[in-house]
Amino acid sequence: MAQATVELIRALRATVERLRGETSYQWGHMGECNCGHLAQTITALSKGEIHAWALEREGDWAAQANDYCPTSGYRIDDIISEMLAIGMALDDIGYLERLDDPAVLARVRDDSGQPGLYLRRNPRDDVVLYMATWAELLAESLPADADARSRAARAA
Repeated sequence: MAQATVELIRALRATVERLRGETSYQWGHMGECNCGHLAQTITALSKGEIHAWALEREGDWAAQANDYCPTSGYRIDDIISEMLAIGMALDDIGYLERLDDPAVLARVRDDSGQPGLYLRRNPRDDVVLYMATWAELLAESLPADADARSRAARAA
């Protein structure tokens, strides 16, 4: 699992807020999918740039993470490097793309309050729930002073 950092938590929360708005979301588009939206937040690149860079090499985000090499020359690896620099692990990229990190899913509750709800990767609401839950999980593992900064950033 990712290293809990204020930067990653802020990026997840900012992405959640953008996805709750009117922004375009398509799971099959490398710049508008789960990872693509988080990459937009982290890198400030456009969805089109992310999509084009991802298509330089074959595979979805999980495959891109599996093939990651910081010195490959592929621009998608530069994006992944930025994601890793703020606390993500390579496994997190695949988990986010599929919405299936066991630790995050254990915290997700269905309408009756039961844990372990299965999330689908294409519905926007499922992505929002997953990212918001992941951010909260990470925030809980921050040192007390860092968590306070994270909460203050969310309130601002």
